[in-house]
Amino acid sequence: MSTHRPPTVAPTGQPSWQRRRFDPDHALGLRLTLAATAAFLVLVPFALLTLLVLGAWAPLHRLDATVTDALHSYAQDHPAWVVLMRVWTEVFAPMPLRAVVLLLVVWLLRRGARRLALWAATTMVVGGLVGPLLKLLVGRDRPELLDPVARAAGYSFPSGHALNATLAAGVLVLVLLPYVGRGAARAALWVAAVLLTVVTGLSRVALGVHFTSDVVGGWLLGVAVVAATTAAFTSWRAHTGLRPVQPTRDGVAPEVERHPGAA
Repeated sequence: MSTHRPPTVAPTGQPSWQRRRFDPDHALGLRLTLAATAAFLVLVPFALLTLLVLGAWAPLHRLDATVTDALHSYAQDHPAWVVLMRVWTEVFAPMPLRAVVLLLVVWLLRRGARRLALWAATTMVVGGLVGPLLKLLVGRDRPELLDPVARAAGYSFPSGHALNATLAAGVLVLVLLPYVGRGAARAALWVAAVLLTVVTGLSRVALGVHFTSDVVGGWLLGVAVVAATTAAFTSWRAHTGLRPVQPTRDGVAPEVERHPGAA
């Protein structure tokens, strides 16, 4: 007698949920699962970092203090560097970046891409609400320095500048990817997004208003929010029958570039 067992089948005659999710032949379910898993995996290091900050873990504290002291000493000896960092941190502060995304949302609405505009706005709003809430919950004080070169109000973890730079960069890249083709323009878009995110975060440490772990926390939280909202948007695409996409390659709604109003 044969011992071969037929695949698990749901009562409707379709493959079971688990099979649909992980079967390579069902690429859409697999993509959705991977997107949701990516968002969760980014939240894990953020949660771990938050616990270390809350527990005042000595090695992390020493690392933060060492980097802050070194950059503060450099800043005191290089006034031009301080001016550059101040200009950068003001130009790419949360409010200007939110204004840029708002302009993007308005442009998308004018093209009839209402759901894509909603995704962009939701990503910024969710991150903008979660960041301050976590600041209050963690309650970490900012660095205390003699003769500081800059000052900032409020709690320190996670960095709002780093968080919002990550959110804005993620939204801009994932919306604009279909418009830049496959060549040097695409590479330039990614480079600009990375520079915006990294330099904005580093400017906060260079000015002595954030610890390094504050900035890393902002980056991680921003990536997690973008990944989560992108997974939700991808799920919506699945229910409307639009073709599967790889967001980091195709953008979240590549059809909008050719057919305004499609998303």
